[in-house]
Amino acid sequence: MLYVQDEVVWRALSVGIFAVAVVTDFFDGYIARLYGAETDYGVFLDPLADKFLTFAGFICLPFINASQFPWWAVGLIVFRDIIITGMRILADYRDIAMDTRFMAKAKTLGQMFFLYITLMVGVFIESDVWLAPYCRELMQSGVLGWLMMGIVALTLYSGLEYIYINHNIFSIKKNAKT
Repeated sequence: MLYVQDEVVWRALSVGIFAVAVVTDFFDGYIARLYGAETDYGVFLDPLADKFLTFAGFICLPFINASQFPWWAVGLIVFRDIIITGMRILADYRDIAMDTRFMAKAKTLGQMFFLYITLMVGVFIESDVWLAPYCRELMQSGVLGWLMMGIVALTLYSGLEYIYINHNIFSIKKNAKT
């Protein structure tokens, strides 16, 4: 909500909050693994929190420039994450371990960096700071739009990989609880 406000200060504050959330999410998982404090709930909730964080960031992008960050691309990212979350819930219900894939971790890292940079550019193009002309030029170049398409492709690929690797979750005979 802060990012889509008209005042630059609110947009900047929202990017700061986003950055703090990304950093604390990383350290939360790192510390839990380091001290063996992982729980089943944490293993489930951490990726879910990542999804809500990325949804919030991606939903802001069309407000910056809808031609470079189209709603359909945001929709594909959200759809993939809903499908994978549904798979996680089904796997948990059937007592099947669903490991996090390397590509999914790379996807999350790529999304977070992309979102941070793009959201910052969105703040600077609306401001009068010395970076504003460079950010406007970057936006006009279309580079961020191409990066968005790369993120969409990476996101969809990691989703297809999850489905392929974990297709056994969908087998009713083998996995149904009785």
